[in-house]
Amino acid sequence: MDKVNVGLIQMKCSDDLEENFEKTLEKIKDLARNGANIICTQELFKSKYFCQVEDWSYFKLAEEINENSKTIKTLQTMAKDLKVVIIASLFEKRTEGIYHNTAVVIDADGSYLGKYRKMHIPDDPHFYEKFYFTPGDLGYKTFKTKYADIGVLICWDQWYPEAARLTALSGAKILFYPTAIGWLPSEKEEFGNSQYNAWETIQRSHAVANGCYVVAINRVGYEESPDGNEGIEFWGQSFVSNPYGELLVKGSVDKEENIICEVDLSIIDSVRTTWPFFRDRRIDSYQDITKRFID
Repeated sequence: MDKVNVGLIQMKCSDDLEENFEKTLEKIKDLARNGANIICTQELFKSKYFCQVEDWSYFKLAEEINENSKTIKTLQTMAKDLKVVIIASLFEKRTEGIYHNTAVVIDADGSYLGKYRKMHIPDDPHFYEKFYFTPGDLGYKTFKTKYADIGVLICWDQWYPEAARLTALSGAKILFYPTAIGWLPSEKEEFGNSQYNAWETIQRSHAVANGCYVVAINRVGYEESPDGNEGIEFWGQSFVSNPYGELLVKGSVDKEENIICEVDLSIIDSVRTTWPFFRDRRIDSYQDITKRFID
């Protein structure tokens, strides 16, 4: 297919995991009814963003992720019935003591195509993810779905051009970024605009540098920190960028939305031919990229 409709679910979450899951399933149905072909959730959509604090009890939110798990079976049935591809961001329990921030991909015939485990794990105030998540070990990959060859990266990954490049080099024509990012209220007035602009700009640059589409799906709403300390105002504004870095659609800053955007995959060949960044890469000169720092 040359023209594909991507669906973005931008929503608020409650403390009730089942309520969040059912709400997301209804949104998937609504997007499918309105023509979406590939639908992506926001990061960790089944719960509030628990990483604002380090608390052992939140490990109980994790689940095993395989073709026999209840969540995957439910998503498989829905994908098959609606004939849509579903990308879902989940908290994975791999085994005792090893947990991942993981996204799964279900094809439009209900088949389970696999998972991506978040590679870059932040550790900042109210984003204490290193406490919960082991860095991913599955590498950067492309999933060949019915409608498009897609790559999935997760939130903090979006700041790293290496991740976008390697995923695009594996064949992805659309990069999806399930996300949970927002403002700390104490910083918003002074740094809010700069923080948001940096987030949008870096991802639009991935689209340009790799001649592909970028789809960023962010949650929305204010979530108080479990310890009563400040909290996060998620800034929404989910968006789709074309290979020229132009925004095709952008969500609101404070509302739940189901967003649909048509992307034309037929332009990727001409874009990559006209701007031959892949052709002109000096791969013989990049050996030092694997060093932490060039002293």
